Amino acid sequence: MTEGNLHRPLYVPDLLVNALNQTPKRPLLQLADGPTLTVGQVRDATSQFVQALRAQGVGQGSRVATLSSNRPEVLHVAHAVQIIGAIAVPMHPMAGLADHQHVIQDAQVDVLVFDAERFEGRASELAGQARGMKLIAFGASRCADDLCALAGGLSPAPLVAPRVDGSSVSSFRYSGGTTGKPKALATNHRTALAAASIMLAEWEWPNPPRVLSCAPLSHAGSAMVLPTLLKQGTILIQPSFDPVAVMEAIQAHRINCMLMVPTMIYALLDHPRFDAFDLSSLETVFYGASSISPARLKEAIERIGPVFFQFYGQAEAPMTISVLRKAEHDVNDLGRLASCGRPVPWVRVALLNSEQQPVSDGEPGEICVQGPLVMDGYRDNPELNAEVFVGGWLHTGDVAVRDPDGFLRIVDRTKDMIVSGGFNIYPREIEDILGEHPGVSQVAVIGVPHGKWGEAVKALVVPRVSERPAVEELVAMVTERKGSFQAPKVVEFIDAMPMTPVGKPDKKALRRTHGQSAD
Repeated sequence: MTEGNLHRPLYVPDLLVNALNQTPKRPLLQLADGPTLTVGQVRDATSQFVQALRAQGVGQGSRVATLSSNRPEVLHVAHAVQIIGAIAVPMHPMAGLADHQHVIQDAQVDVLVFDAERFEGRASELAGQARGMKLIAFGASRCADDLCALAGGLSPAPLVAPRVDGSSVSSFRYSGGTTGKPKALATNHRTALAAASIMLAEWEWPNPPRVLSCAPLSHAGSAMVLPTLLKQGTILIQPSFDPVAVMEAIQAHRINCMLMVPTMIYALLDHPRFDAFDLSSLETVFYGASSISPARLKEAIERIGPVFFQFYGQAEAPMTISVLRKAEHDVNDLGRLASCGRPVPWVRVALLNSEQQPVSDGEPGEICVQGPLVMDGYRDNPELNAEVFVGGWLHTGDVAVRDPDGFLRIVDRTKDMIVSGGFNIYPREIEDILGEHPGVSQVAVIGVPHGKWGEAVKALVVPRVSERPAVEELVAMVTERKGSFQAPKVVEFIDAMPMTPVGKPDKKALRRTHGQSAD
């Protein structure tokens, strides 16, 4: 017996290798308009990519970024990075050049793997700003070796998981906040294992899951892969999110499981061809990453079915701090639909005030978390770490109230709170009210300068095509429920809501373009 192995935990690389070595003939990855790969074929491709990356100099601790549209090779690289013991640096394909440059430079990426067909120009730009970074391509490229061709010429070998411990870094991730540059945090194997374990134990998966994956696999979309593999499921990969393509795939392949952000759900509901498709195979729609309009969630449940499951987490405590289960979605209670559920039993959660004391039910407090899911800290940022871990808790920046049954309702981010005439106003509460109007598709509320009140409430509204609401109606809705001091002083209609790459309304962009004084 090897010394030290008797009680050593199995981390994500161990789980991955063990699962890929079982049921080799079982279908796993299905490509839109393409072949289906079995578990054994994915295992063999992973082995080939492990060897190819090692031949290109990737070793334990190397920092490997991937920039690509959805394709199975993205997963082969992700699996290979885990098995080599390298460090993954996720890159969102929809992010701008400045954000990509920031991630590449801040993480000191050693190797960038990119989709030659779509991202060759971007990869060349990034390489020009990052001396010493190696480029490797999916497909033929003028500036890099073809990783697919290199891997295809190698013979599969047995997969062997690396020896890692809980504090070893598995990935550099960047917070998806809407203020300032993304903040780097190092996710270790302890946190990655906790995130996967909670997803497996607490999420309501169909048996077996038939998953449609249209979120970026080089970013958050890959989180669904290991649980699906362990639950004997299959994954249908689509290049990107398109409402019609998604609904066609659900109908044609009898998809029973998806992960979507709220804007994707809105896009399905608002599409003129929505009623033309049979979506009855759906058993679970996991949704999260940003707040959802309770009125639109009620609409989704009534039109699609009681299949919605919410998860709440953040990069600093990934995926699952709390959940709102399918049966807990009460369409007759918009307050319940505004909830992010109850904390999972794998973490300690408290709502704390500014003096770091617990608040009573019904009183707003910041969601604070302890447990193995919590990150070690932001990389090379001791001042920010001292702030975010004050009192020995992870301070999420989300303000919530708890009802007597333990359900949390996030009222807003601490940094988004509006102070008007000495009153604290939480934009999320105003957004939820305005979202109940049948003529509102999406809404975001920001604070703008005001000479008398300091700040005033401004609502940016994307109207539905069929019905544009009257400004007076929207103001009256908030006045009746929250009082005139919280009612929007300005309502502006916009054609589309600017979004961050992870699917949140981009309030930084809204403040930049619509943040003029309300005097």
